[in-house]
Amino acid sequence: MPLPQIENDAALNLKSLARLRGLTLGSKSPRRRELLERAGISFELFSPQTDESPIPGESPEDFCQRVALAKARETLESSTSKTRIHLGGDTVVVLEGEILGKPIDSSDAHAILTRLSGATHTVLTAIALATIDSSGEELVEVGLERTQVTFHDVTSPQIDEYIATGDPLDKAGAYGAQELGAFLVDCIAGRLDNVIGLPLKLTDQLASKLLKRLLH
Repeated sequence: MPLPQIENDAALNLKSLARLRGLTLGSKSPRRRELLERAGISFELFSPQTDESPIPGESPEDFCQRVALAKARETLESSTSKTRIHLGGDTVVVLEGEILGKPIDSSDAHAILTRLSGATHTVLTAIALATIDSSGEELVEVGLERTQVTFHDVTSPQIDEYIATGDPLDKAGAYGAQELGAFLVDCIAGRLDNVIGLPLKLTDQLASKLLKRLLH
């Protein structure tokens, strides 16, 4: 399926923040970069090296938000201009309460996609914004978006053919809904941009909160 349409008035608060202070995206994801570009938002890029190991007993929701905030803070700490807005994000696929991360190899990708075949899973994306205000205080806003994704029943040969493209190997849950993996998806309940990795409505809501804190 194609990338979602980006309305002209999408992410107005984030655009205002970016113009006011500048924006740095702390992410290795080309999909997050593309969504920001399509929304007409200028930004610089930083690739965080955040440890994404889960803590025993940690819920997927808490894990996702913790990692997103850690990425935003690492981006802030590495910046020579800490008053910029530093955006971190993390996306996870959750099936029956278990986080399905990026596959370690083709065999792992096959196992993940076999589990997802014919089932409904949840995609969680957490977004974090971090900056330093005029008094030197750290300001952060963190939020979480959920989308339900149902897969078609897919065969092992179909999975093998998809894995051979290389598309699944750098993605949470071993697929990209907007790319070659679109054939896997039967239906989506929620926002497609959340599945892709950057829920713009949520990000703009967080930007609105941060703007109010900075301007008052």
